[in-house]
Amino acid sequence: MSHDATTEQLFFDRAGLDNATVTRLVGDALQGADDGELFLEYRQSESISLDDGRIKSATFDTVQGFGLRAVSGEATGYAHASELSQAALLRASETVKAVRQGSGGILDVAPTGTNRALYTDANPLSLIPFETKVALLEKIDAYARAKDPSVVQVMASLLGSWQAVRIMRADGHFASDIRPMVRINVSMIVARGERRETGSYGMGGRVTYDGLIGDTAWQGAVDEALRQALVNLDSVAAPAGDMTVVLGPGWPGVLLHEAIGHGLEGDFNRKGTSAFSGRIGERVASPGVTVVDDGTMPDRRGSISIDDEGTASSRTVLIEDGILKGYIFDRLNARLMGTRPTGNGRRQSYGSQPMPRMTNTFMLAGDKPAEEIIASVKNGLYAVNFGGGQVDITSGKFVFSATEAYLIEDGKIGPAVKGATLIGNGPDVLTRVSMIGNDLELDDGVGTCGKDGQSVPVGVGQPTLRIDGLTVGGTGG
Repeated sequence: MSHDATTEQLFFDRAGLDNATVTRLVGDALQGADDGELFLEYRQSESISLDDGRIKSATFDTVQGFGLRAVSGEATGYAHASELSQAALLRASETVKAVRQGSGGILDVAPTGTNRALYTDANPLSLIPFETKVALLEKIDAYARAKDPSVVQVMASLLGSWQAVRIMRADGHFASDIRPMVRINVSMIVARGERRETGSYGMGGRVTYDGLIGDTAWQGAVDEALRQALVNLDSVAAPAGDMTVVLGPGWPGVLLHEAIGHGLEGDFNRKGTSAFSGRIGERVASPGVTVVDDGTMPDRRGSISIDDEGTASSRTVLIEDGILKGYIFDRLNARLMGTRPTGNGRRQSYGSQPMPRMTNTFMLAGDKPAEEIIASVKNGLYAVNFGGGQVDITSGKFVFSATEAYLIEDGKIGPAVKGATLIGNGPDVLTRVSMIGNDLELDDGVGTCGKDGQSVPVGVGQPTLRIDGLTVGGTGG
């Protein structure tokens, strides 16, 4: 069954509606507005977690609803409801009509559907029995404890969702998408004497559980979580001061996402609150630094066939060879800045309004082997994994905690360190990149991005990078 047929059955047949009737209602609600849409959503989700050999929680949830938006100039009228009926749509229509006096700046870009099959439309929640999922979590616990006697606690979880969306506009254009998502998380605590340390690993994407159920996948996740925990068990206090920092490939791209990516979103730049505002065409990074946002990558966690306004996703070059080339846009900010949307209008659910958000954001590879980059550093820090961080969009200042890092001593990786934080400024750190590895990696499918109270799945990535003169906070001498 096609996506259009599936969403028509989910949204209209159950409610006694049809496409023509809903299109007419949307057209009446948005008459005179510059832009707007009806966003319809149906989502099933589940979460199963195990802690210390016992199932700690198991949840299943189904949500369905719509959001109706009218946009005039910068003003927005928005109404949403969990009830999908003609009466509910009429009530929402009366609400949004309050702002539908258009300014004449209508965006002349009709969203269109896409035939790209970026991911399966299968529902991962129904393909594998609940008992099989529970058994997998129990096997993870047993395997972890058998691997090393220092393991004292194991936590594991499976999360899955299946989302169907349909976006309808006043002119009759509509687009549909079916979006699966799965994720597995493993974390553990290891102990040696009085000392305890943790390690964690997760993976997933817009796929079914099949790839996670196989022994190779989940055992690899356990092995990696255990490796990190044992590394931390032998770690020493991190030094403090300005030093050369080498970032490992893959997940460390989360620093790029937070410290730089948010500053390239269209709303911050339209309002002039980003450190990158008004700098298109300027050098903002070292030569060789190219950053893209790509929502078109098959099966990736951050990928979307269409965004939540119905615009097809795209590959947008943000920085090319150190030169700022563009921003990512939803429809509202694209219209107000006189450009075209890039397929980055995203929302958490039908109860949220869309805004420009990243999809899969990463730096392209350079030409240096990772070994050469590390060998070039006499004394510094090699940061491989990161936890939480804070970023100020206006100033670009950031603070990030490294969950796995090592000293670099005379060009070689030395002892692991604990408590290292990286402190800097996003636009400034791009200019301090002096070597770019040829080993681009993307994260393993666990990223979630928060903005204005909304969370959406994203991807990050980068090659190994050498950054000169970055401030490291630590507790060591």
